[in-house]
Amino acid sequence: MTKYPEWIEEKDGSLWLTEYERENLKISYRLKEIIFSESSPFQHVMIVDTFDFGRALVLDGIVQTTALDGHIYNEMITHVPLCLHPNPKKVLIIGGGDCGAAREAAKYPHIERIDMVEIDELVVKACKAHLPEISGNLSDPRVHFIFDDGLRFVKDRRNEYDVVIVDSSDPIGPAEHLFERGFYEDLHRVLKDDGIMVCQSQSPIFHQNVLRNTASILKELFAFSKTYIATVPTYPGGLWSFTAGSKTYPLDRFPDRITPVETKYFNEEILKSCFSLPTFMKKFLPNG
Repeated sequence: MTKYPEWIEEKDGSLWLTEYERENLKISYRLKEIIFSESSPFQHVMIVDTFDFGRALVLDGIVQTTALDGHIYNEMITHVPLCLHPNPKKVLIIGGGDCGAAREAAKYPHIERIDMVEIDELVVKACKAHLPEISGNLSDPRVHFIFDDGLRFVKDRRNEYDVVIVDSSDPIGPAEHLFERGFYEDLHRVLKDDGIMVCQSQSPIFHQNVLRNTASILKELFAFSKTYIATVPTYPGGLWSFTAGSKTYPLDRFPDRITPVETKYFNEEILKSCFSLPTFMKKFLPNG
């Protein structure tokens, strides 16, 4: 009898992956098959094929991205800051092991270097081999894979990057410290004088404390900060948030035109509308 991780159950001849969202919500996916399953020194890494969402990356039983809608998240966390900065040349991505954010950033010919700092090399290997819908089997020479702790990488660096993208998993396990004030202070220092950063800041519905705390810290550290949103069906609640901080450029002033790149979700209208927040978010956000 096959032994599965605790989040995989065989029922009536079908395999089910059940993701636990806090203590009160369970989300289950019926699987066609488990394509990859292996433990790294940091976490358990799986690539599964689901019936409705296609292939998915699963870390410690939590779905991170899927073939169906992963492009929405990756386009929004990447193209928004890269369009708001007038001339980004050097980009830092912290996390992003599925390679989706790096793949989107590499669509801009004027970007000269993309450093992707991911703590878990196994995630990158698994996604490049088994999740091409997201990773595109990324092999752009401008992308430099650095397998290290993101906190350690930025600790003693100064004034290096035009744009920093924090593509972290949920604030548990390896990514827990990527939501703390000290880390954001280091990011502020690693940015150039006109730099912009963005981080995923969780669900505005289920994780309001995380979002509020993130927005408060960035408002204190940066001259300009704003939260924006997108709908990503995979994630609990569907509505997802990103919070940006800018040293120089107001985040509500949009370029006359954006660099044309191939996207499925992001466009000029989305860029201008994503900062329009629903009333309930404006009420609890310091930068609403």
